Amino acid sequence: MVIVAGHLVVASDQREGYLAGCVRVVEQARSAPGCLDFSITADLVDPGRINIFERWETQADVEAFRGSGPSDDQGAAMLSASVVEYDVAGSRSLT
Repeated sequence: MVIVAGHLVVASDQREGYLAGCVRVVEQARSAPGCLDFSITADLVDPGRINIFERWETQADVEAFRGSGPSDDQGAAMLSASVVEYDVAGSRSLT
């Protein structure tokens, strides 16, 4: 399993527009082969932060889904980003 997690920072007055532009990406990811979970969400505390979380069955599934990355408009809106990919060897259910 592969987990992609982190956050982006945009100007707080641009966050809602940025998120609106991500709806189609989330829809596409969730219907992609191997996608177990995919979300791009507003942070509850920081008005400029956008949280990223993805869970994939395999690295090949992640790579097959990935395009060229954010659009030019989205890339220009990002003030900073910290997103990391993790290879997961095991898991335990907490529910």
